[in-house]
Amino acid sequence: MNILFFLTPKEDVAYLYGDDTLRQALEKMEHHRYTAIPIIDRKNGHYIGTITEGDFLWYTKKCYSLTLRDAEDIPLLSVPRNRDNEPVCAGADMEDLIHYITRQNFVPVIDDQKCFIGIITRKDVISYLADHQKVVKVQHKGV
Repeated sequence: MNILFFLTPKEDVAYLYGDDTLRQALEKMEHHRYTAIPIIDRKNGHYIGTITEGDFLWYTKKCYSLTLRDAEDIPLLSVPRNRDNEPVCAGADMEDLIHYITRQNFVPVIDDQKCFIGIITRKDVISYLADHQKVVKVQHKGV
C-alpha cells in the first residue's frame, strides 16, 4: 500500500519555520492544541525537526526568569530539542511507516528533495487498520 494514502498534506498541517520565535511557536501550539509540531526551513521547505511541549518546559526551566516578552526575541532553533520525529520519504513502504508510527504520534513526510510535504498521524493509521480488520472479519464470516 502507498503510504501517501494516509498523508495529511502540508497545507492542512500547522507547522513552524526555523526562524520563528519562541513566542510564535508557543502561540501556534496553543492555538492548535498540539503537543508537538514540525519545524521546516522557510527558504527551501526542508524538514528540520519537531519541537515538543517538553522541549519548551525544559528550556523554560533552564531560563527560569523567561517572560513572554523575552520569548519574542528568542529564535525557535535556540531551544534544544530532545528528540525529532524521524521523517519518511514519500516513496517509503508500509513497513518503514509502521516502524516510525509506533514510536511517534506523527511521522513527517518529505519528498526526494527533502522538502516537507505533510504528516501521517498514528490515529489515521490505527483507524485504517481497525477498519481493514472489520472488513476482513465480515469477509471471513461470509465464507
